[in-house]
Amino acid sequence: MDTSVFRLEGVTKRYGDLVALNDASLSVGANEYLSFLGPSGSGKTTLLRVIAGFEAPEKGRIFFEGRDITNVQAHARRIGFVFQNFALFPHLTVMQNVGFGLANGKSGIAAAEVERRAAEMIDLVGLSGMEGRGVDQISGGQRQRVALARTLAMKPKLVLLDEPLGALDANLRSRMRNELRAIRERLGVTFLHVTGSETEALAMGDRVVVLDRGTIIQTGAPGEIYDRPASPDVANFLNRFNLFEGTLANGSFTSSFGTVKVHVATRANRDVYAVRYDRVKALPLTARSGDAPALKATFIASEYLGSSIMNFFDAGHGHLVEMEHHLSLGAPEVYEPKQEYLLTWNPEQAIVFGREAAK
Repeated sequence: MDTSVFRLEGVTKRYGDLVALNDASLSVGANEYLSFLGPSGSGKTTLLRVIAGFEAPEKGRIFFEGRDITNVQAHARRIGFVFQNFALFPHLTVMQNVGFGLANGKSGIAAAEVERRAAEMIDLVGLSGMEGRGVDQISGGQRQRVALARTLAMKPKLVLLDEPLGALDANLRSRMRNELRAIRERLGVTFLHVTGSETEALAMGDRVVVLDRGTIIQTGAPGEIYDRPASPDVANFLNRFNLFEGTLANGSFTSSFGTVKVHVATRANRDVYAVRYDRVKALPLTARSGDAPALKATFIASEYLGSSIMNFFDAGHGHLVEMEHHLSLGAPEVYEPKQEYLLTWNPEQAIVFGREAAK
């Protein structure tokens, strides 16, 4: 039995010779928060626009609440859209912006009901007391909430958010991530959230959908995506892995760090060895690594990130290796600039991709 609230079946969208979406299929459950992650041009925003009805696919079907809405006009889909630039009316107050869709729709809602529902949504997003202010009199984070409240006032069953936190500063983005999840949980509405930030995608999504060049290349829980990326491209998007090109053959991987045995490998179109930043250790050159990988590299600099320290090493031939130390594990080691060290890690914690992989 299909329990999804929303479903894509083989959706393809082209702009001339450019394939913006390539045979995209996806099923989304009720009350789910889905994050879409991928680089610029991967098809994330196109996917949202096709779902909303702003763009028509050349191929495939779109289902919402058990109904085929592929050819249904955008305004009749009961799907809300929060734009990246918020798209607020500068000459209207907060209250007027939130109630605009209700007051100007075809349903003929009475003015008192418009005001009641707008006030309810304003309170939900934490802006009570600001109803009479112009949108140029409130902060970026508050404008983001106004845009969300305006969408929620229409009582959509599905809300699409196109990089809604992109225009906010880092501190505000962190706060709004928590608030968006809390609002969604209170309303019991499904959210689809597009972002180019791996941190945002992993922090917010019940599931994460990774796109590249118009294709959905992995879907899974944040922990699954983070711990087991399905391809070298996914590992690269996550910005948490050192990637080494090399050769996978006969159960071993050979690269700049030597040759190591591989017990499990994932099939891919190229041979890549991935090690998470926090798995790497730096030892003196005189240390012995045993059967573990050993890569000679020169320390460049450290970067303090609050909860962790990032250390950067030059492994030669333009290859930068990053090593993360979580401060919860104790005081960090101090490394000398321009000094050589031996970088190593537990090979069982690496992820190997290759053309000869059996998995």
